Amino acid sequence: MPTPRSLARPLDAAGFTARARDHLDVLYGPRREEVLRRLQTLLSHHRGALPPRRSEAAAPLWSERDQWLIGYGDSLLDSDTPPLAVLLAFLEARLPETFSGVHVLPFFPWSSDDGFSVIHYREVDPALGDWADLRRLADRGDLIVDLVLNHVSRESLWFVDYLSGSLPGRDYFIEMDPATDLSAVVRPRSSPLLVPVPTRRGTRHLWATFSEDQIDLNFANPDVLLEFVGILLFYLEQGARVIRLDAIAFLWKRPGTPCIHLPETHEVVRLLRAVVDHMAPGTLLLTETNVPHRENLSYFGLARLSGEGIDGHSDEGSAAPDEAHLVYQFPLPPLLLHTLTSGEASTLAGWIESLAELPPGCSYVNFTASHDGIGVRPLEGWLPHHEVEALLELMHRFGGFVSMRTDAEGHDVPYEINITWFEAMKGTRRGADPWQVERFLCSQHLMLALQGIPALYVHSLTATLNDLEGVERTGRLRAINRHRWHAPSLEELLESRNTPTREVFLALKRRLEVRRQEPCFHPDAPQRVIPSSPALLVLERGPLDDGRRLLAIHNVTDRRQPLDLDALAAPGWHDLLEDAPWAGDKSAEGSLAPYRSLWLVHPG
Repeated sequence: MPTPRSLARPLDAAGFTARARDHLDVLYGPRREEVLRRLQTLLSHHRGALPPRRSEAAAPLWSERDQWLIGYGDSLLDSDTPPLAVLLAFLEARLPETFSGVHVLPFFPWSSDDGFSVIHYREVDPALGDWADLRRLADRGDLIVDLVLNHVSRESLWFVDYLSGSLPGRDYFIEMDPATDLSAVVRPRSSPLLVPVPTRRGTRHLWATFSEDQIDLNFANPDVLLEFVGILLFYLEQGARVIRLDAIAFLWKRPGTPCIHLPETHEVVRLLRAVVDHMAPGTLLLTETNVPHRENLSYFGLARLSGEGIDGHSDEGSAAPDEAHLVYQFPLPPLLLHTLTSGEASTLAGWIESLAELPPGCSYVNFTASHDGIGVRPLEGWLPHHEVEALLELMHRFGGFVSMRTDAEGHDVPYEINITWFEAMKGTRRGADPWQVERFLCSQHLMLALQGIPALYVHSLTATLNDLEGVERTGRLRAINRHRWHAPSLEELLESRNTPTREVFLALKRRLEVRRQEPCFHPDAPQRVIPSSPALLVLERGPLDDGRRLLAIHNVTDRRQPLDLDALAAPGWHDLLEDAPWAGDKSAEGSLAPYRSLWLVHPG
């Protein structure tokens, strides 16, 4: 077994006060001591209500048994039963031990963006269930909850306060003169950045990064920060263990700058990290930053470090990472999509090789599909323009769409591909072919083998097709990948022979059960790419302290490929997926079938 490198280390009162004072000094300057006193009072009110979850000193943060399911609270529907209860029943009946945690996407009362325009942060949408339903999910494993802190719904009480000039919401939003030069602002959308709002004081223009219904909050006002610290602690009291910081990169605004990844934004993340380390050690912060990989890494707090591979300097004497514990591997889905539709693994292998060795306490969340689309920005620096265009055109042929954003010159440019991951695996550049299921499973095997914690979207587990009816009904391209299953209909597909849903579900369940018992898949276990032909992607995980190592071998083409790997010459390899000694070296062909994967373990 590997020695855990990533441990939960409680932050005592003196350490918290020192760290919080430093962060608040950057954020609020002369108001630092006042805000610190208010923060400490807030924490004291919550201290006795937090559950004793992983609070012991130096407890491991994660292990190979960590693997998560992502879904909406109403991804599964069944007559009058609360959807959250339907989800719990499905997990207990079909996946009792498969997933260590569940990310329930925003379950609050909302007005748009399928939950990400929050009306009330401390309520559960009654159409989904209640807090007791969520606590029952937390009782069976880690509950991952979104903290949607960049923006709020126009239907929120805070916005009603703003319109009437009442506290507290009166000062919660960012007014901006429309004549202000905001051309440097990085945009994730093509909608107007400023939204005109009629108020009792006349028309005001408010900052709205994502839509006119999602009004950005003003974290330069410490009242807003303290409000969200209280909300975060409330989620922990309800049993949440992982807090996903939604759209965090855009949090702080300063005209004349790109208004993304600003120093103050990182300081807010550091303060939230200090809060959870002090109040609930073992709580994990996960940042959602759909940006190029180097920018993404900065949310570990590595921007202040000098680790080799981060900025090219020695890490001797540097401080420990002090921001998020986890970041998403946003380049993985588009690079993997390119790999399996082009039949060459060199680009993906190069990206994996470029990943820096992370310090203890930092890891990745790996995924192929999510509730959002497949991001295009993370391809910057990895695929030339013509390759990106070819990928977008192919996804159009497979029934998908492309959402746009506005670049610095005011042009609309691709932002994300909207398609289900199963439909994206329909074929290669030559068109659709009979290998869809095998290609899809290869993509999941590869993702599951990577260093980090895997997260599977419910619609990957069920091989869901493009929901074109949902797009037509809602007018939103992202609805293509947000199907709501009628649970009895899903059960019928799972029980029927020869359906892709059944084949994919059973294959993934089996592989997830194998994976969670293999110590080489510990998130802290080393990872390296083994040189091979461009048709293969070969990863080594380990060696562990006892010498155990694993080879994950993937044929990314629709042709049988020879297994000409020096490492396989050593005797004693064990096939994890077949649970038998590996006999491939004795086969007549010594090759790997199209889109097949091997997980081979050597005891060392």
